[in-house]
Amino acid sequence: SRQWSCWLLLIGFMLDLADGAVARQLNTCSALGAKLDDFADFTSFGLATALLLHTNGLLDALLVMVYVLAVFTRLCFYSSGVPFMYRGLPCPYATAILACASLLTGSHIVVLRAIAVIMILFMIDQGFYPHDKVLESQLWKKVVFAGGVMMMVCSSSPLACLYHLVWSMSYILFPDVLWSFKV
Repeated sequence: SRQWSCWLLLIGFMLDLADGAVARQLNTCSALGAKLDDFADFTSFGLATALLLHTNGLLDALLVMVYVLAVFTRLCFYSSGVPFMYRGLPCPYATAILACASLLTGSHIVVLRAIAVIMILFMIDQGFYPHDKVLESQLWKKVVFAGGVMMMVCSSSPLACLYHLVWSMSYILFPDVLWSFKV
């Protein structure tokens, strides 16, 4: 069902934030691992997320294709050349917002279309976003992550969606103030 898909996308969001930290901790980073991570990101945060956007006609199909291409473009421009920075909104945050909106609105298609267009614009924007290694950063960010895990484990309620929505929106609205990399 669509609800389970949204919850799985939110779990993917959480796992994506953790996988790099685990690889670095285990000293198992490699070029192949980085390529596989990009492929997993494209699959989860591009293709799977685009399925949330009902395809009832040509305009919906066009929106789905543009969304997938925006994720692809975003992943191609991952490297900004500036340490600890991304160009364009990282696609896991766009996915978290779309999944939460879908759960909170009962998959209201007009809301999802509008949010998808906004997320596309943020992903293809060449503005800078911090590459904050949440699990390797300040204690409060680890607490935010742990809170997200607890919300997922203990509650499949609107409260868990709201938690992840506020978290993701804070990354978009206050990227430098809250999420820049500081150990």
